[in-house]
Amino acid sequence: MLTAARKALEGVADPPEVLAVTMLTSMDTEQMSDVGLERSPAQQVNLLAQMTLESGIRGFVCSPQEVAAVRALAGAEAAIVVPGIRPTGADTADQKRIATPAETLRMGASYLVVGRPITQSSHPAEAASAILAEMATAL
Repeated sequence: MLTAARKALEGVADPPEVLAVTMLTSMDTEQMSDVGLERSPAQQVNLLAQMTLESGIRGFVCSPQEVAAVRALAGAEAAIVVPGIRPTGADTADQKRIATPAETLRMGASYLVVGRPITQSSHPAEAASAILAEMATAL
């Protein structure tokens, strides 16, 4: 599937970046075991990242906990998109493998996905500004 996606873009002028999703940030070891996967989240993400690289794709979606390992495996030019971002003091909700915006950037993320901490805030603009300020501390 990954190889087919990459091949479909061959010859396309200015193709979009293809991103391979490794594992949902809401899954932990217990949930993986419940669905028959007897690896740790880190092991599963590593396996999927290796498959992604073998297919020729250089874009990944992974949790903050796996950013550094995926970055080391894929190299500096890889695009790493990270959901599960929770600002300092934010409710974690159903997310299991999370980190703050600053921590995630320090670990090597290319892009952060921030949803609920902004969309569920009673003051979304202020929440977004606070997240940007927190990100600035990592740069």
